[in-house]
Amino acid sequence: MSSVAYNPTARFDVVTTDLVYLEHQSGSLEATIYQPQGEGPFPGLVDVHGGRWFLNDRSADRHMNIALAASGMVVVAVDFRLAPDHPYPAQVADVNYAIRWTKANSAQFNIDPASVGAIGCSSGGHTVVLNGMRPRHPLYASLPLAGGEDVDASLRFMLCCWSVLDPYARYLWGIEINDERFIGPTESYFGNQANMREGNPQELLDRGGAVELPPTIIIQGTNDNNIPLFIPEKFEVSYRAAGGHVEVEWFEGMPHQFGNTPGPESDRAIERMKGFVAQQLSHPAVAQV
Repeated sequence: MSSVAYNPTARFDVVTTDLVYLEHQSGSLEATIYQPQGEGPFPGLVDVHGGRWFLNDRSADRHMNIALAASGMVVVAVDFRLAPDHPYPAQVADVNYAIRWTKANSAQFNIDPASVGAIGCSSGGHTVVLNGMRPRHPLYASLPLAGGEDVDASLRFMLCCWSVLDPYARYLWGIEINDERFIGPTESYFGNQANMREGNPQELLDRGGAVELPPTIIIQGTNDNNIPLFIPEKFEVSYRAAGGHVEVEWFEGMPHQFGNTPGPESDRAIERMKGFVAQQLSHPAVAQV
């Protein structure tokens, strides 16, 4: 069982800090730390924004991050390298490093390292789930972390918001409906269809290889014109069949990214995620495959 006490009804003031967490030859990558002001230690949550692998930055999920941090989670929202200059698996490797960096620096941020999970939105959900299922994959864990050589990127839980859980199926769907929003960006990031299928959470389950299965919740609006609903429906069945714990919360009539628009449904989504985290941290972690 995690040593952290997390009460989803608690309320804390939150202070934000921006700092560099990773240096590349192409430039520095920053993180925003949403730090609850309290005794702690707190659970940690790495936030991975969406944007079809080439848009946005770490501020994209600010609405949810502030609310989650105010309940007593240290949220680490990270930038990462983007396509087309940095194709797959560059951003997966950056996020893998960010998870390890968060654990290695847990004392600095008053985090219980055994409680670190991740939240990913849209394409960020794809990146989170790949790391959750393959935290030690040599391509994903390729960036050395000084002083954190014994730290891995395994996740205590995953919060998947309107996530791209099968990029290949969504790519084919984009071709079928002739929507360039899903064709060009997917090709730009993955380079070819082979990579779309290799770096694919759904196909990892379909292939039946050894993967880790952190407890997962999927938050999905039913009026999402970016995610065909058959994708989360199939993923739920496959994840459970593989032995993982997964819950899906459907939000009737809600569009893509609704959780970052203030309102009653985003409030309900945030409360649902907080309840899920509390549930997972209240009992021992599930043994991984």
